[in-house]
Amino acid sequence: MQEDLVLKKQIRKAFGWDAYDEKEQLNRSYLAKIVFNNVEKLTILNSLVHPYVFDDYRIWVQQQLDSPYSIKEAALMFETESYKESDKIIVVTAPIDMRIERVVQRDNVKCDDVLKRMENQMSDRERLARADFVLKNDGKSSLIKQVLVLHNQFIELVTSKE
Repeated sequence: MQEDLVLKKQIRKAFGWDAYDEKEQLNRSYLAKIVFNNVEKLTILNSLVHPYVFDDYRIWVQQQLDSPYSIKEAALMFETESYKESDKIIVVTAPIDMRIERVVQRDNVKCDDVLKRMENQMSDRERLARADFVLKNDGKSSLIKQVLVLHNQFIELVTSKE
């Protein structure tokens, strides 16, 4: 969305010139106000962006062939069905109030704006039901320890296949 000129042109055509600022940076707040209040507009944005994301990911994976494994981060992995290209699924959980506060601070938006975004996402119950692994990002559990456990399991999986 920042680099591809064709995609930028498509986003401007669909959402107006203000989708990018005077420095050609994506105007996230402008776009968020449009798409998170209108499911049809969100669908249009997703249909423009996701093919580029998928292509970029496939290129990146090819560059990782010497690595024992790779990890893809995607907020909408199930909604876009990109999980189908993965061998295992890790779901990261956190209490809803903590997630809201993190997004409010990160994106400088209001709580209601975050809730509107979350309405367009799959429920925690559904995501957890599809998970092979779960990481707790609750401020109490050590993420480093959890990630190291997963890393060791992934290395074991890879070496057992060889």
